[in-house]
Amino acid sequence: MFKRKIYDRILEWKNTSQGKTALLIEGARRVGKSTVVEEFVKREYESYILVDFYTASQATKELFNDLSDINYIFLQLQLTYQTSLVERKSCIVFDEVQLCPQARQAIKALVKDGRYDYIETGSLISIHKNVKNILIPSEERKIHMYPMDYEEFKWALDDYVSINIIKQFYDDKKPIGQGLHRKLMRDFRLYMLVGGMPQAVTTYIETNDLSKVDKVKRDILTLYEDDFRKIDPSGRLSALFDAIPAQLMGNTSRYKVSSVLSGTRPSQILEQISELKDSGTVNVAYNVNDPGVGMAQFKNLEKFKLFTADTGLFITLAFKDKQFTENDIYTRILNDKLQTNLGYVYENMVAQMLATNGHELYYHTFLNEKSKHNYEIDFLISEKNKICPIEVKSSGYKNHASIDAFSQKYSSRIARKILIYTKDYLHEGDMYYLPIYMTQFL
Repeated sequence: MFKRKIYDRILEWKNTSQGKTALLIEGARRVGKSTVVEEFVKREYESYILVDFYTASQATKELFNDLSDINYIFLQLQLTYQTSLVERKSCIVFDEVQLCPQARQAIKALVKDGRYDYIETGSLISIHKNVKNILIPSEERKIHMYPMDYEEFKWALDDYVSINIIKQFYDDKKPIGQGLHRKLMRDFRLYMLVGGMPQAVTTYIETNDLSKVDKVKRDILTLYEDDFRKIDPSGRLSALFDAIPAQLMGNTSRYKVSSVLSGTRPSQILEQISELKDSGTVNVAYNVNDPGVGMAQFKNLEKFKLFTADTGLFITLAFKDKQFTENDIYTRILNDKLQTNLGYVYENMVAQMLATNGHELYYHTFLNEKSKHNYEIDFLISEKNKICPIEVKSSGYKNHASIDAFSQKYSSRIARKILIYTKDYLHEGDMYYLPIYMTQFL
């Protein structure tokens, strides 16, 4: 059991809800939902029943078809799981609740009864076929669980110091120093390679072998592919997901749907993009036509970029056509020796860190009317009543023409300009140069 920040959010729900709502924890498969929930109910309740709908019997699933006698449901659950429930001191967990939609619908009646607390976990939970013909309970509070962030990764490595020190330098707006910065960058590249999936992190800790970590990540990607095929037998979801690294490597201003699904326009796959986003496996950045506060009003649903929710999986996906033993990609990336532009890997990492921090992802493309040159701002985030344009660079940081052109056009809307790169902290004028490991503080 790794220390996860979501534990405190679940505890806050328990203390404030007092049985008035159920908690639904959404997220991609293998991010650790079931593990953290089981640890939570073990610690925080006198007793609990965990109903895993992946393994539950048909009889258990059918209990929720008839809610006329809730006492009967509780008796059956206690008999089946050999656990006594105590009023207001016990919790019932519905694990993989998307596999039993009737149980999710029953939450309304169960919460109204008020005797116990309820926590649900689910993946691909919002796919239409998983909620078809049921009433989604308004008594349900949702929180999203992401892969382990960088601080959680460092905790897993028994390092509770580094992030606090980095935060002090960030707050003080001071460089860390070249020697320490190089070490921090190498540590961060290790996080990029391993990723934040708990199973991959466990394998790294136990074996210190990146080839074994790579195999775990390939297994997770295979699991995702199987899920996509179940939801969309046509294979379009799988194709869209698999092409994410190639699309980002292409350095285009949008995900080119037609190059992945021949003859298909973005307007024709809006539902598939929504399904991928709901699955928790991807982060979607939308182009905004008018960058400013309230960007959601101006996003273009047909012009978007896709990122994988975990950069460790992104790297494995990018090189999945090669067997790990046939190349030294991991060693080269770890030592910053890979002879290719890694900008797309860092861009995916920044997208992941911003999304984990609660930012909706937006970007902006525009034409400079004087030079007739097209520019792109990689990310835009809100800060108070203004916005921060963000450019991500893996090299050549002194050239930031896009942010310069953007600031000329929208100077009154900008709080601060941010360039995320691989060098030490630097502050020049109104430009903040942040080493990528400081992105977590935005």
